Order: sequence, then structure tokens, then C-alpha cells
Amino acid sequence: MRYVAAYLLAVLGGNNDPTAQDIKKILGSVGIDADDDKIAKVIGELHGKDVNDVIAEGQTKLASVSFSGGVGAASGAASAAKQEEAPAAEEKKEEKVEEDEESDEDMGFGLFD
Repeated sequence: MRYVAAYLLAVLGGNNDPTAQDIKKILGSVGIDADDDKIAKVIGELHGKDVNDVIAEGQTKLASVSFSGGVGAASGAASAAKQEEAPAAEEKKEEKVEEDEESDEDMGFGLFD
């Protein structure tokens, strides 16, 4: 994924045909040692293609994938019952978040200290 991201960054930067050296430079700038085989594969797959077209094609493929997990549609009564339970669940969740914040104070340091 990082190789594709580096390729896309090069294209966004105005380089419509990034080379292996361009990708290595981008990855090296964030301390990643690049694998030549993986770079060659990415360049081979994307060379000569418009990145916007590749992204659009990927989006249409993802649109046809079902993410429902095979669960049927819920009945109206079941949906209404879940909606009534939702506010109570939110209140419990908010209380838990407050407790977590207090536990950070007990340690003597915070996440961003």
C-alpha cells in the first residue's frame, strides 16, 4: 500500500509518470527502505494509465461488493426498538469516556505530554 501511496503522491505532485527513483525518494523521506520488486510491480501495473481512471474503476468495483454480511432487512418494529435503545447506549458510552479521562490523570501524564 505504501508503494501505491508514494506513486499517487508523485502523480499529485505533477509527475504523471513516476520512476522507481521517484518512489524511493518519497518513501526514503519518511524513513522507509524501498523494495525494488514491489516498486517495479506498482510501476508495471500503473504505467501509462491515468490514475483518476484507475481510482474510478476501483470505486465501481467496490460499489458492487456487499458489506451487509448476509443479514436480511430489519423489520420496522425491530428498527424502532433499536432506536429507542440508542439514547440509553449513548449515555452509558459518555459515562465510560469520562471515566477513561480520569484514569489518564491518575497516571500523571497524558497522551500528548
